[in-house]
Amino acid sequence: MRRHWQKKPLLVRQAIPGMRPVLSRPELFKLAAREHVESRLIVQQPKGWRMKQGPITASGLPPLSQKGWTLLVQGVDLHEPGAHALLQQFRFVPDARLDDLMISFATAGGGVGPHFDSYDVFLLQASGRRRWKIGRQKDLTLQDGVPLKILQNFEPEEEFVLEAGDMLYLPPRYAHDGIAEAADSGGKAADCMTYSIGFRSPGSRELATELLQRLAEFSEDDGDADATGRNGKVKTKTPALYRDPEQAATANPAALPASLTAFASQALEEALKDPLALACALGEYMTEPKPSVWFDEAADEWDADAARAGQAGVQLDARTRMMYDSDHVFINGESYLAKGADAALMRRLADQRSLAPRELRKAGVSAMALLGDWHDAGWLRQELLQADS
Repeated sequence: MRRHWQKKPLLVRQAIPGMRPVLSRPELFKLAAREHVESRLIVQQPKGWRMKQGPITASGLPPLSQKGWTLLVQGVDLHEPGAHALLQQFRFVPDARLDDLMISFATAGGGVGPHFDSYDVFLLQASGRRRWKIGRQKDLTLQDGVPLKILQNFEPEEEFVLEAGDMLYLPPRYAHDGIAEAADSGGKAADCMTYSIGFRSPGSRELATELLQRLAEFSEDDGDADATGRNGKVKTKTPALYRDPEQAATANPAALPASLTAFASQALEEALKDPLALACALGEYMTEPKPSVWFDEAADEWDADAARAGQAGVQLDARTRMMYDSDHVFINGESYLAKGADAALMRRLADQRSLAPRELRKAGVSAMALLGDWHDAGWLRQELLQADS
């Protein structure tokens, strides 16, 4: 992090020794065919590039003997426990920045063309071989008439061949081009599978838009400044209405009054003045599930007695996003004021993504009830101790 993060590339040979794919080729193809799973098929043809959005069934894929095609499956960590476990190894970066794990399957010669990402990425070779050409690109002009953002004048500076277990880190906007190579494994062809661990990099305008919208929603609550609403959110004061008792008759009715501009400026300053409300808006935004993510209600009932007796622990669902700051805990787009021992317990749950039975039994009444609500919503599951343990 000190030497390379957002500064320069890093090649790590055998970052994961003995690396094996978390999904076989048939399992990956089956996942790409599912609804609510983001996938893309990219084929390089003599006349140019072709891209198809998923779901993509196995019958819709080119034959394996055909060179130059790639299947990309996004957010595999949300659907495959092994991919979720692998992603946890990258939590030396804050969860607010960690996004997802994408799997790229390619036949020989397959790739997506020279391009750059606006975010950090770790490229982990899971099986087979891929040749990477990378470089700091000054000319970011893109090719016209193609369905991908491919650089028109890519000039590589370094070149590496990655095999299973090797990993390459690239900072944002570092141009790269990965081409799958034919590889043998024990006398048979090895699939080229590359895992891309991507990170979130919200833009300033995107962030400002989201936060102002959420702050506006907070201000719709009536009540005193120190009252709390649903989920423990801090309510703001009843908003003041624009008044203009000194407005004179005007010969220019279409002109915006300067006093209204000043009122609007003051309204923005007031919205940003409350640090708790701003933190609340940011935490809710950063934990908001993606549009393709949904939760099924729990099939089993929450056993509060087992939890209180230290006979059950909890585990966050792989799709759950949970974070915290000094005053709140945030989970799946919701925020809760948190203080004292229960707050420390909730922060431990966010960091560990689980609580052992001995930890859970320390939860207070309100925290236990909250965990029960999250269980019923499908955000976490309860794990009962076996009778012989």
